[in-house]
Amino acid sequence: MLARNTLAHTVRLQQLSRSIPTAARALHSTARLSDSTHPFSFLPANSLEPKSQRKKGLTEIRGPYYAPVTKTYLDELLKDWGEYVDGVKFAGGAFSLMPEDRLKALIEVAHKHGCYVSTGGYIERVLSASGGNKSVVSKYLTTCKNMGFDVLEISSGFLSIPTDDWASLIEFTAAHGLKPKPEVGIQWGAGGDASVEELESAGTRDPKWLIDRAKTFLDAGAYMIMIESEGITENVKNWRTDVISAVTSALPADKIMFEAADPDVFAYHIQNQGARANLFVDHSQVVQLACLRRGIWGTGSTFARVVTFEGAGEHFRKGGRAAHNEPSESY
Repeated sequence: MLARNTLAHTVRLQQLSRSIPTAARALHSTARLSDSTHPFSFLPANSLEPKSQRKKGLTEIRGPYYAPVTKTYLDELLKDWGEYVDGVKFAGGAFSLMPEDRLKALIEVAHKHGCYVSTGGYIERVLSASGGNKSVVSKYLTTCKNMGFDVLEISSGFLSIPTDDWASLIEFTAAHGLKPKPEVGIQWGAGGDASVEELESAGTRDPKWLIDRAKTFLDAGAYMIMIESEGITENVKNWRTDVISAVTSALPADKIMFEAADPDVFAYHIQNQGARANLFVDHSQVVQLACLRRGIWGTGSTFARVVTFEGAGEHFRKGGRAAHNEPSESY
């Protein structure tokens, strides 16, 4: 009797499996198929845009700074998890201390795996040391371009710089063939991993200040805005979720990326923005974030609760929104 019931149950599961569309069951749907073979592709997981077409759900990882991310390590990491990494960012100006051949080799590894490479916000140091000298800044931008960098992050957590000057620097960066990515936040003195007490004494800005400048910078040609985590979710006693809500309500989702190099923080963003939130994390966290985006694992608040709709990619690539209760296109 037990054997007969078990056989009937197995047959029923096979029938159910065949009745579910392949795209819904596959780890990579037919529209989003990776070149590599996945032995567990029969198991369900969230569908995400393939890396080459991805505009949302970007993951940027921290490269050398807290840990010496080497060429060999980066190559091995991206061989295994490159499908879930879109960009690699240097921190603290670490690249400026590397020999040219080693720096170029590290950047080439990222490019080999289809990742862009960002300078991080070292322009702050360049501006401070040069007094904003145009020729020095130009030489820095040219050198970054020649080394193979793709994105130049323009932060000013430590500096006071007029908004118009910041916008001009964005245009100047683009003219040098780099993608300008301004970093904005509400915390004065952000970027140096200061203590909670130090940041509290420095004070914060109104979220409207952040949003207004982000819009100005997008109009000036910024390809994306990085949202500084300090003062919002990093080195604070209480998270400023009101700031996150204000930013996500006012700015296009494909034009903002949140710093989220803490598992609780990126889990919050995924929980509230969905699997396609653009996030910056540490290189050591890419696997955990990938599992969360794909909906295969999580914590008590996210386990089996993060989902996507596969048709959303086609819908939003057309710039469509349903009107008069009619879909924008046929799927």
